[in-house]
Amino acid sequence: MNKHIFKILPIIGTAPIFLFFGCQPKMESQTTSLTENAQQLSGTINIDGSSTVAPVSSAVAEEFANIAPNVKVVVKTSGTGGGFKKFVVGEIDISDASRPIEPEEIEKAKQNGIEFIEIPIGYDGLSVVVNPKNTFVDYLTVEELKRIWEPGSKVKKWSDVRPTFPNKEIKLYGPGRDSGTFDYFCEAILKTKKESRQDYQASEDDNFLVTGVSGDPNALGYFGYAYYEQNKDKLRVVPIDNGKGPVAPSPETVQSGEYQPLSRPLFIYVSKKAAERPEVKAFVEFYLSEEGRELIRAEGYMPLPDEVYAAVLERFRAGMTGSVFEGIPHVGADLRKLYAQGG
Repeated sequence: MNKHIFKILPIIGTAPIFLFFGCQPKMESQTTSLTENAQQLSGTINIDGSSTVAPVSSAVAEEFANIAPNVKVVVKTSGTGGGFKKFVVGEIDISDASRPIEPEEIEKAKQNGIEFIEIPIGYDGLSVVVNPKNTFVDYLTVEELKRIWEPGSKVKKWSDVRPTFPNKEIKLYGPGRDSGTFDYFCEAILKTKKESRQDYQASEDDNFLVTGVSGDPNALGYFGYAYYEQNKDKLRVVPIDNGKGPVAPSPETVQSGEYQPLSRPLFIYVSKKAAERPEVKAFVEFYLSEEGRELIRAEGYMPLPDEVYAAVLERFRAGMTGSVFEGIPHVGADLRKLYAQGG
């Protein structure tokens, strides 16, 4: 797993700013063809949003600094919803997102004259985890997950989930309401719009959730696959049964579509105005390059099919704005149909 060097600058009244600097050997790559004048590029690229996508954007920023050392990439994390709040009023150039942009966010962007380009960058398998000392949960069904997390849930103890489970209180950890992971889980499992039970430890910081579950034998939580992968020595992932038998998240089950309904695409949203700046254009093209895909894989997520990347890059270069998800469900969506076939 790549370890990224960053400097944290405390800013009064806002989240810490992470400035990434190139510090690893330059990758032998195709980047010269992508950014022939990269050494001459300069400027600042401001990114905010999803804590799930942030590690990828940070890794890309670090490697991009090797070919464009005069470009500063600032990556902040305030959750998908928090990032979109800034993006739709023009405060940032790129919004990291673990769900598609929503109709009300699109409308707010229109009101503020913000056009955007939607770019899927990889797949994630949203992971349900327990403490390794929990040896009784062999799998959970989608219906059991729903009963645990639904609004007004009566589930307080593990025995309320399944009679064979111990009569011990469940300690729940999950994303906060500004998280795209929270939004996706609500839609995929609870069939609600941004609504779940409220009596749990909530945070947009996935590392807080990891610490909580790893420190409590009776805990249950959920977050992006990369955070499980990075901490699997102190977590145990729970296979999920959607009616076709229990399936655990993995690169293979996520890419094949077998791990449903908790497989999802991840995105960056780029301001069209920002994309006209040469440093932003070069950064996004590097993000979608073979090197960028390797960084996505290194951070624990799954790259998209080659034909989807090709189609998305073409859309970006053409300046095609808007979301392909307007008016259609995004849970279980086929990106090949939506992007590679010009949906």
